[in-house]
Amino acid sequence: MIKYQVLFHLDEGNTFRLKLTLENIRNLIRDLGAENVEVECVINGAGVKLFHVSTAMEEELIDILTAKSVRFAICENSLVANRVQKQDLLDGLVFVPSGVGELVKKQAEGWAYIKP
Repeated sequence: MIKYQVLFHLDEGNTFRLKLTLENIRNLIRDLGAENVEVECVINGAGVKLFHVSTAMEEELIDILTAKSVRFAICENSLVANRVQKQDLLDGLVFVPSGVGELVKKQAEGWAYIKP
């Protein structure tokens, strides 16, 4: 069986967009099976604010997806631009220097790109 590699992109500080993205990821894993798909969600721009511990709306679903090996990659440039500190974010996130750079690298490696 093919191991699919799928890249989701979240760059809006909109809770509707967050929920839509997380539900898309969950549905993808249900359809293809966790063992058959590698998923990363790159969060940049205002999207980084959605992962702040004091305002996170979907923490339970994020935890469930993280447990299924979904990688949530937070853009460090966006943290600076939005004045958000790493220590103020949810646990289990990974940090990349540039969200845009991460998107380019993964797509160059053949990852499917989805922006719900």
